[in-house]
Amino acid sequence: MLPLTLPAVLRAAATETPDRAAVVAGDVRLTFGQLQAEVSRFARAALADGVRPGDRVALWAPNTERWVIAALGALSVGAVLVPVNTRFKGEEARHVLTSTGASVLVVDDTFLDAGRLSMLEATGSLPDLRTVVRTDTDGWDAFVGNGMGISDAQVRAAAEAVVPDDVSDIIFTSGTTGRPKGAMVTHGQSVRLFHDWATNVGLTADDRMLVVSPFFHSFGYKAGIVACLVTRATLLPVKVLDVDDTLALIAREKATVVPGAPTLYTTFLEHPSLSSYDISSVRLAVTGASVVPTELIRRMRDELGFEQVLTAYGLTECCGYATGCRPGDSDDVVSLTSGRAVDGVEVSVVDPGGGDLAVGEAGEVLVRGYNVMVGYWDDPEATAAAVDPDGWLHTGDVGVLDAAGNLSITDRLKDMYVVGGFNAYPAEVEQVLVRHEGVSEAAVIGVPDARLGEVGRAFVVTRAGTAPTEDELIAWCKERLAGYKVPRTVALVDSLPRNATGKVDKLLLASPG
Repeated sequence: MLPLTLPAVLRAAATETPDRAAVVAGDVRLTFGQLQAEVSRFARAALADGVRPGDRVALWAPNTERWVIAALGALSVGAVLVPVNTRFKGEEARHVLTSTGASVLVVDDTFLDAGRLSMLEATGSLPDLRTVVRTDTDGWDAFVGNGMGISDAQVRAAAEAVVPDDVSDIIFTSGTTGRPKGAMVTHGQSVRLFHDWATNVGLTADDRMLVVSPFFHSFGYKAGIVACLVTRATLLPVKVLDVDDTLALIAREKATVVPGAPTLYTTFLEHPSLSSYDISSVRLAVTGASVVPTELIRRMRDELGFEQVLTAYGLTECCGYATGCRPGDSDDVVSLTSGRAVDGVEVSVVDPGGGDLAVGEAGEVLVRGYNVMVGYWDDPEATAAAVDPDGWLHTGDVGVLDAAGNLSITDRLKDMYVVGGFNAYPAEVEQVLVRHEGVSEAAVIGVPDARLGEVGRAFVVTRAGTAPTEDELIAWCKERLAGYKVPRTVALVDSLPRNATGKVDKLLLASPG
């Protein structure tokens, strides 16, 4: 029987297949037995530090073996994991830490030369935060060495006390208001769902999965770490996407599965030295977007040599997975839809009044099932707005179901746009822009981009007597927002178009001319 907590899944893998490769990250190679030992060391230190069930442990670091160890170590003592986007600046990270009351922060302070701790310190005090563990210094060894007084029996008891209904993580998303919200999901939801995901895509213990998608995101964390744990596949984390290094890693480690946003594969295809790398070991790619061009699917098979390409759909609020294609689906199904609902999950398309629509009619996509979040952290009003009394999650996406139950996402009720696989929310960017002394009003939309799929374009009405430049406003955003959220262009306009209710008409902004 499948264990339904992450500590139990790891313990089973370490007991039954201790010598199987679990994580390969640079020069670090850990079997499942060794991974369990490292996770137990972190768990000891967490217990010695006073971490107790339900405490929040934040993790602000890139894809490395230490992310995996820290995450599983925290989860093994019953703590709740709070992944933090590595692209966040100080204010963004502060909101995550303060709103969850995180008592421990595990951080890589040198990744991409970010200086995360100094950015965070500049935002003010963090009264709940008592311990900072750096993954990039000797501080890591010092922390894990503090657990020597904790016995194996105590560590084992803490892990065994974790139950499937315990909240395992809080992953932050955003809404149309731009205020990030933390979606809570449980151990049982994550393990069951990504066991189903692995089954649906055909992942096995013989696979070696290269994960470029960041672990702070549901796709990288759940379809990467969790899926590899439940199947005992080997995880190959990529810290930063350098195309040559990544292609070389695929060739050297014989990666068989490479999930990622469509942008990843386009980047591979456009690389001038692609032919010098042997990536023939890759048999499966799993991606997701509203539409993945059929030509890209063909090129992934013909030019990259991938045997199978599959697409899927999900939101953070439903653990990152609701529908997916299966091996054997046609190119049209894979490229034009996001597949069918996971077993045990319902997907419906409804009209504005909530009534079911016929096959082929567009409406809001609703999801109901065991994968729907427990709720937003400390935000019952937002939870009630997202999940109705009948248990349906209102996704805010517009879609169509075909006769076979395949879902096609056609639009978004929300204004969100997707930049290279990352969700960007206009309201958050607009709030930053209007804080500039020269900005009176701002509206942001997503516009097509050949490389990233979409990027932000801002329309700004300036304040009287000021003359901010496009470069100045972009620089202002860069100082306050993760890079993918920053508008690529800014148009200075006299006024913003509005509809009859006074709201900005973004359809007009998006229209040519």
